[in-house]
Amino acid sequence: MFFIRRFEESLLDLFAQGKLVGTTHTYIGQEANAVGIIDHLEPERDVIFSNHRCHGHYLAFTDDDFGLLCEVMGRAPGVCGGKGGSQHLCKGNFYSNGVLGSIVPVATGIALAEKKKGTGAVSTVFLGDGTLGEGVTYESLNMASLWKLPVFFVVENNHYAQSTPVELELAGSIPARAAAFGIETAELATTDVEEIHDAAGRAAARIRETSEPFFLVLDTYRY
Repeated sequence: MFFIRRFEESLLDLFAQGKLVGTTHTYIGQEANAVGIIDHLEPERDVIFSNHRCHGHYLAFTDDDFGLLCEVMGRAPGVCGGKGGSQHLCKGNFYSNGVLGSIVPVATGIALAEKKKGTGAVSTVFLGDGTLGEGVTYESLNMASLWKLPVFFVVENNHYAQSTPVELELAGSIPARAAAFGIETAELATTDVEEIHDAAGRAAARIRETSEPFFLVLDTYRY
C-alpha cells in the first residue's frame, strides 16, 4: 500500500515538472482496495480488468514498477512499449482500458471463455461508480447472472465521477442494481485493508465454489 502511494506521488511530481504527457489518474486513497482484493487472485490463472485509474491494481498484481513508470513516461521499456500510456496496460493476465465501462463486457466474455475451458479462473473487473451510468455494465450483469459466470465485479465507489458527486448521477442503491439481476452482493465502508481482505476472500471463495458472479461495493475516497 505504501509503495503504491509513494509511486503515485512521484508520478504527480513528474507531471508537475512537465515530464509526463497526457492525463495521469492516480489511485491515491484507494490503495487498500487493490491490495486486499488482489491478494486472493492467482496471477497465472485469474484475469484482472481495470480502468483509467489502474496504477494501483497493476502494481498490486504484477510488482512491475519499472515497466509502469516507463510506460507512463512514453519510454520503450514500458509495459506496452511506451504506446499505451497511463491508462492502457497489458501484461500477462492484466488488462486496462481508459474508456468508461468498455472493459466490463470484456471481463464478462473472458469469464465465459474460462468457464467453457474449465480453468477455474476468476475474471475480476474493477469499476468506479461513474461506470454504473453506462448501459453496457447492465448488459454484462445480466449475462453474468443468466449464464452463471465467474465474474468478480468490484465497484470502488469514491463518490465522484471525475468531478460529479455520486448523488447527482445515480439514483437508488448501488448494490440493489446488481441484486436486481439475482447476483449476490456485499457492501463495505472502510479503508482497513484487513477488513477488505476478509470480505474479498469470502467473495473469491464463493465465486470459485459456485462459478457464479459476485458484486462487491467498496465505499472509498480518492485524493
